[in-house]
Amino acid sequence: MKTVLSVALVAATFAGSTAWAGKADDTLRIAFKDELENLDAYQNSARTGIILARHVWDGLIYRDPITSEYLGNLATAWKWIDDTTIEFTLREGVTFHNGEVFNADDVVYTMNFVADPANGVRPARNVEWIKGAEKVNDTTARVMLKYPFPAALEFFAGALPIYPNEYHSQVGPEGMSAHPIGTGPYKVLSNVQGEQILLERNDNYYAGSPKGIPAIKNIDWRTIPEDNTEFAELLSGGLDWIWKVETDQADRFAAMGQFTVVNETTMRIGYLAMDAAGRSGDTPLKDVRVRRAIAHAIDRQGMVDTLIKGASVVVNSACFPSQFGCEQDVVKYDYDPEKAKALLAEAGYPDGFEITLSTNHFDAPPEAIQQYLAAVGIKATLDRAQYGALYDRVQTGEVPFRLMNWGSYSINDVSAITSQFFRGGGDDYARDPEVMAWLETADTVNDPDERRANYSKALKKIAEEVYWLPTYTFNLNYVYNPSLNFQPTSDEIPRFFNASWN
Repeated sequence: MKTVLSVALVAATFAGSTAWAGKADDTLRIAFKDELENLDAYQNSARTGIILARHVWDGLIYRDPITSEYLGNLATAWKWIDDTTIEFTLREGVTFHNGEVFNADDVVYTMNFVADPANGVRPARNVEWIKGAEKVNDTTARVMLKYPFPAALEFFAGALPIYPNEYHSQVGPEGMSAHPIGTGPYKVLSNVQGEQILLERNDNYYAGSPKGIPAIKNIDWRTIPEDNTEFAELLSGGLDWIWKVETDQADRFAAMGQFTVVNETTMRIGYLAMDAAGRSGDTPLKDVRVRRAIAHAIDRQGMVDTLIKGASVVVNSACFPSQFGCEQDVVKYDYDPEKAKALLAEAGYPDGFEITLSTNHFDAPPEAIQQYLAAVGIKATLDRAQYGALYDRVQTGEVPFRLMNWGSYSINDVSAITSQFFRGGGDDYARDPEVMAWLETADTVNDPDERRANYSKALKKIAEEVYWLPTYTFNLNYVYNPSLNFQPTSDEIPRFFNASWN
């Protein structure tokens, strides 16, 4: 309520026509709430890092966000030599921001670097299937996989930017974070940690890129964690674009008639993860009856209807419905507080218990879940933390109960989500041998039917055991300068290199 009232007050303060600055000096001023602690694309797993990477670097392939067609980016062609080898024909005439010429050496260096576990790529799931790479000639490189991985092209189309071998071998990840160098449509001019990143159009960007030549010269990328500050900047014309605006606030902006307000679906889903394996210690969550009680205690549809709104829908399976292999015929848990109480009593907790709910959400849903749990006797203390800090604690097994979300790196394959959380890695708090085996098979066989069958078995058991309680798909409200031509996409990657001024 505090934020809503403040929005109204700010709107009154800046009533009248907004004096937009962006178009006048060809600088798109944007803001994100979360701080990007590391600009190196392989050393962070935050959504803002994924977005920045698309602007600063290029991958070998690009997937069109509208048609889902694979297009050549730094590669002009590719073919499977066998089940574990892909050969890429590379684009000629491309240079990195520092003038270094792009060729097969850069592909080989990058792939071999990320394939080495000692280099700590985050998340490891994006690269753990890569064995290495070899140079055929200056314009041809082969990437070898550790095992058949049919989703490989999806990863090459987004999660695997190519680094300049000479520069990166000299400066390493720290240097790449401090002074990023890529081939992308924008180059980084400066970075003030946690405050501002200045990007300038790469005027030497190659004409054949499927990303296109950017129309806007500069991007002023700011970190503004507080809603009210962000709103005030937008209303005064100090910002041209913001996103992740709560629905009631977006409605207020729309009513002013001075902004473009758009709601767009996303591939991101929310989830409650419960420590069934006991990695964090001996908690009530090890009992499946407790986990089922929690599932029945939370009114997910009610949260969608009253808090999330927009195009969001309740999710029951541990994946996004459009992803290959996302089985929908799984156990569903209706909102039933009395059943939840009965299950808790049966498990030996008639008066409930206390537990900490960790989350990187700073909005209303954690409080709503806290209240639902309290209604059945579970006292949940909220532990809020920024994504990076919470992620580190999750990896070391310190977080028994968490509310987070996952966007699958916008990869339309179950291997990018279910396998991330249930194949024995740091995110896996189930450690179920059957689930791990099914997922390993599904991730590594080329037969589509066999993949679907194994994903189905894994997803059904995850739902039955309530290792996760998926919550809902996310939608995003974008609010921006009406002079800006900008098209949101469901993969949750704003493409400012495709934006322009009216």
